[in-house]
Amino acid sequence: MGGGEVDSGGEWAALAGTSASFEEFEELAGPLIRGGPPPGLGEPAIARAPMIVDTDIGGDPDDTVALVVAARLVPELRLVITSDEYGGERARFARYLLDLVGRTDVQVVAGSDLGNSRMWVIDGLCPAEVPRQGTDVVGAVSELCTATDGRIRWVGMGPLSNLAMLQTQQPELVSQLVVTQMGGAINYRDPTRAEHNFRVDPQAAIRMVPALEPWLPTFVLSDVTFNPAMEITKDSPLYRRWSRPDARPFERLFREHCDRWMAKYPGTMQHDALTLAAAMLWPGVRFVRERVVLDSSARMSQSDDGTEIVMSVSADYTAFMAWLEKALG
Repeated sequence: MGGGEVDSGGEWAALAGTSASFEEFEELAGPLIRGGPPPGLGEPAIARAPMIVDTDIGGDPDDTVALVVAARLVPELRLVITSDEYGGERARFARYLLDLVGRTDVQVVAGSDLGNSRMWVIDGLCPAEVPRQGTDVVGAVSELCTATDGRIRWVGMGPLSNLAMLQTQQPELVSQLVVTQMGGAINYRDPTRAEHNFRVDPQAAIRMVPALEPWLPTFVLSDVTFNPAMEITKDSPLYRRWSRPDARPFERLFREHCDRWMAKYPGTMQHDALTLAAAMLWPGVRFVRERVVLDSSARMSQSDDGTEIVMSVSADYTAFMAWLEKALG
C-alpha cells in the first residue's frame, strides 16, 4: 500500500452511500455506519441532488404512499412524471396529492400512455377542478438538467417508457441521471412472465437496461420488494391510523385508495417506497453488482456476458416499516 494519507471521510461516504449496501462489504460497513461519519464530513452530494419521480400512480397504492414520503422527506423533489398514463388522469391525481401535502412547488408532467387501463382503481378520487397537466416530458427534464450543476436522482416506480423517450430524443439528458428503478426480478413468482414494470413495456426495459450501464443503474428487484413483511393490510397500524376520525386529508385519500385496491387484493406491498428509500441512501437495503440479460419478453436472468447493474438482494423489513411509519407520521 502507498504511504498517502487515508481519507476516512471519503471512505465512510463510499460505504454509507453505496458500498455499505453491498452484501460483500457488510462486515466492514456495519460498524462504520453505526458509528456515523467522521467529524466534519457531510453527507454525499447525491443525497441533496434534485429528484425526479417517475410513477404509474393510480393502481397499487404503494406509488401513492411513496410519493407522499418523497414530498415530505425530499425537499429537492422537483418533478413528477407519470408513466403508463390513463388519459392524463394519473398526472391529475399526482398533482392533487402533492397539493394536499403542501408541495405545490413540484411540477407534474403526464408521460407515456401505453393504452392500458387494468392498473387503475381511483376513478373519482381526484376532484374535477384539478387541471390537466402538461405533457412535455423531454422539455421538463431538459429544463431541470440545464438548471442543475451536477447529477439528478431519477426514481423509477413504473415502466421504463419515459427513460426510453429521453434516450430517443435527448440521450445527453440520461447521462445526467442517477437511476434507481423498481423493476426486474431474477426469480419472479411467475417464471413465465417478466416482472410487472418490465412486462408493461418490455421494449423499453430491453433497451434501457444496457443503455444505462455506463452510469451503473440501481435496480430494486421484485425478489426483494414482494414480501409480506412490508405489506399494508386493513390490520396494519398505518391503515388503522388512516381510518381514524381525525385522519389528515392525505391519510383519508390513502385509506380510500387502499379500500379500492383491497377489494381485489389482500394488501399493498411497499415496492416503491423501498425503492425511494434506496434512492435516499437509506442503508437497510443490501445490493450486489451483477451482470444480467433480458430475454424477448424482458424476463431477467444472470449472465457473465450481460449488462452490469447494481441489484438488491435483501432488505431489513422491520427497520424499513419503522422508517416508513415515521416518514408518514
